[in-house]
Amino acid sequence: MTYAEAQLISRARNGDADSFELLIQNSRTKAYNIALRYMQNEEDAMDALQESYIKIFRALSRFKEESSFDTWVYRIVVNTCTDMLRKAKQSRSNISIFQKREDDSDSIMEIPDSSESPERSLERKEEMARIFSSIEMLPKEQREAILLRDVHGFTYEEIAGILSCSDGTIKSRISRGRMALRKLLLE
Repeated sequence: MTYAEAQLISRARNGDADSFELLIQNSRTKAYNIALRYMQNEEDAMDALQESYIKIFRALSRFKEESSFDTWVYRIVVNTCTDMLRKAKQSRSNISIFQKREDDSDSIMEIPDSSESPERSLERKEEMARIFSSIEMLPKEQREAILLRDVHGFTYEEIAGILSCSDGTIKSRISRGRMALRKLLLE
């Protein structure tokens, strides 16, 4: 941890919002990408990220500085996304395509068409969808490790910090996950 980062942490712990903003600025893009991969839509990813930043700000006094600040941030983002997905799964409800207007009349809700992809990228998108659907079939531990390593580019040490386990465990999960993924894709 750099001296400047330590100073920002110290000031942020004392309630300085500007220092907190500077502190999380470096991790913002990766944190968003992690949230987007977990939540699978931009709006939910932004909600998860906002919730994560609130948790980070509130827990800043408990940051032990044993790992890098960014790794700690990513761990909180992963945990927040996992919690939000679990809660959403428990409280799924059906949404009607009918909505009430102010005058109490019904109207059909417009559902935007998000399938506007160019023809030349269709094959690539289908392949990526196949890969990601295969990744979703993996056990949670393997799926998380593969996403963090192969999609987001984290090091084994960073992943170990994010998922709170040893480097050896991460390497094993990634190895087993890649073999299982290869088998799924070849079927």
